[in-house]
Amino acid sequence: MIDAQNYRVDEKLKDGTAVTVRAVRPNDKKRFTVAFKNLEPESVYTRFFLFKSDLTDQELKTATEVDFENTVALVVTIPSGQGEETIIAGGRYIMYGPSDVRSAEIAFTVEEDYQRQGIASSILRHLIHIAREHGVSRFEAYVLAENNAMLTVFAHSGLPMEKKLEEGAVHVRLSLDAAAP
Repeated sequence: MIDAQNYRVDEKLKDGTAVTVRAVRPNDKKRFTVAFKNLEPESVYTRFFLFKSDLTDQELKTATEVDFENTVALVVTIPSGQGEETIIAGGRYIMYGPSDVRSAEIAFTVEEDYQRQGIASSILRHLIHIAREHGVSRFEAYVLAENNAMLTVFAHSGLPMEKKLEEGAVHVRLSLDAAAP
């Protein structure tokens, strides 16, 4: 079984930039704050469906202190000197609903300077791998209808996908059936 809490994979982006995809840690709060401050207002709106300028202490706690059973959170980092790293993206799934269905809601954020480098697709692949090991049967997401980039990531995931427009957002359901790639 995958040890999601210690998950770590080194990869390269489409442009050759070396990144690390790893499990979020409680000591990432400062890195999360910096990463959030670096986001453009449009990216914040796309992720949270509202504009906000800061994360509350509770939001930081929720983002960085996860149980890796009901919530799995990954970040993508680049080295920033002297053994430090900078978070450039993140993704997570959160389990919900009855235990016999094993559904999880997923969400992603990628810093604008690193978009279109395959990061969201990479995070999705890693989350799929972990989720299948934990018996998750489907991912669901709510995506703003104008967020074509994220809708494309889901469409190109290779997973069976259903989508339905609901009040300005697209409700996406991805099946994690073992027969799917």
